[in-house]
Amino acid sequence: MRLGRIVAGAGVAVGAVAARDLVQKKHALMRNYPVISHARYLLETIGPELRQYIVTGNDEERPFSRDQRSWVYASSKLENNYSGFGTDNDIEHMPGYAIIKHRTFANSLPHDHAEGIGLPSAKVLGGPRGRAKAFRPASVVNISGMSFGSMSANAIKALNEGAKMAGCLQNTGEGGLSSHHRQGGDIMLQIGTAYFGCRNPDGTFSLERLKAVVESAPVRAIEIKLSQGAKPGLGGLLPAAKVTEEISEIRGIPMGQDCASPSRHTAFTDVDSLLDFVELLADETGLPVGIKSAVGEMGFWDELTTRMATEDRGVDFVTIDGGEGGTGASPRVFADSIALPFRMAFARVYGTFAAAGLADDVTFIGSGKLGLPDNAVVAFALGVDMVSVAREAMLSIGCIQSQKCHTDRCPTGVATQDPWLAHGLDPASKAVRCSQYVQTLRKELVKISESVGVAHPGLITPDDIDILNGDYEARSLRESYGYLDGWGNLGARLAEEITELMAPGGSRPESGSIEQGEGEKPLGQDTEIT
Repeated sequence: MRLGRIVAGAGVAVGAVAARDLVQKKHALMRNYPVISHARYLLETIGPELRQYIVTGNDEERPFSRDQRSWVYASSKLENNYSGFGTDNDIEHMPGYAIIKHRTFANSLPHDHAEGIGLPSAKVLGGPRGRAKAFRPASVVNISGMSFGSMSANAIKALNEGAKMAGCLQNTGEGGLSSHHRQGGDIMLQIGTAYFGCRNPDGTFSLERLKAVVESAPVRAIEIKLSQGAKPGLGGLLPAAKVTEEISEIRGIPMGQDCASPSRHTAFTDVDSLLDFVELLADETGLPVGIKSAVGEMGFWDELTTRMATEDRGVDFVTIDGGEGGTGASPRVFADSIALPFRMAFARVYGTFAAAGLADDVTFIGSGKLGLPDNAVVAFALGVDMVSVAREAMLSIGCIQSQKCHTDRCPTGVATQDPWLAHGLDPASKAVRCSQYVQTLRKELVKISESVGVAHPGLITPDDIDILNGDYEARSLRESYGYLDGWGNLGARLAEEITELMAPGGSRPESGSIEQGEGEKPLGQDTEIT
């Protein structure tokens, strides 16, 4: 009897759906194929998930392949992140593949030479320009700009507490410094075109509000965001669905409307006024001040370096974001076709600074899929001093690459303002995973540095990497990107300082195998579970 009622109820429901499909005029497919056409829309909705777990191979999914995500997941949980049976990458036939060249004989550095020291930057941030609060960042791996608004409160809390545990910096993103950023982790405060958190009622920049924010939290540096890789020249976009009452109050924006940041700054309009703005912020706060930018035309960089080489004004750091970088929401054409990819972008910008004799006076930060050991090492070889990680940090706290950031329906509570979805992310446990991921990446960078025979990844040079062109040839990174002799290398004084810091007293005999005590089991299937 009960079964009959269930069948009858199901039949009524199917009939109602069929009737609705037949009379609606929005979808021709539904009118022609009532009920069953819904399967097509369901498959379209869950397409990214199906491709990740069923259709694609280990290296096919984008932006991050299954192998890459598995490595981040395993590293964040301190699970075995080794693999077995050799590489499944098509090394022989993949143009652009990077190979790190180990050294057979080199000064011996024990695998534990960085224990207790961490992996600090080879440069003092703000030191060359004498900033009052210059400092040497304790970690070359830091958390990139992700705003509260784009990210949930629980995600921001997890990232900041994770940054505290790992001893690294967290960039606020352009959304301002919220209460969720105040879990004890050091902060890099980002100032975007809308000046959220440091703006007047009319949307213009407020120096007094900036100083109040800086004094209220452990802010160590200020980053002026000119543009970012996934939407250069467009400004940030927070969809209306993510504008909660709290975000509306923090940013000073109305609810129920998309929050679109202007594409350009109003506090400065050219390189000359930008440098005045940089010096104003540095003088008033004592902090190192830098810029973040994607790379398109090079006129801006040529003028910037020319002025810095001849005037007593300049930025303390430059963050280059590749066109392959991530974002919460962007028009497809901006994400796909505007701004150079990281390696080409950084090489061009670094070259302008190096040609002007400024390479050792500026800290270079790289961003755009650099939270993976191989990508990070290539960046260091090109001249990067630190890397900022965003999506990899998101993966470490639970992101499954569902690519629903722009819909406010992130299933793991990372990139959403939906209270129910966000409550599934536990900040305390995810903070530990974030910290463990950052620490594991640093350890991997130390291992690779040892293989190359140097004490720090900043000492890896463009001659230590080859770029393959299938079966036909291999060219050094230096040749591939047109670097002159000495470009990409730390100056002698900086190299000596970081070597002594990482390996006090110089070379020492090996104290044990790099692999000692580490497992050799293949990655388990549970590395995808968050």
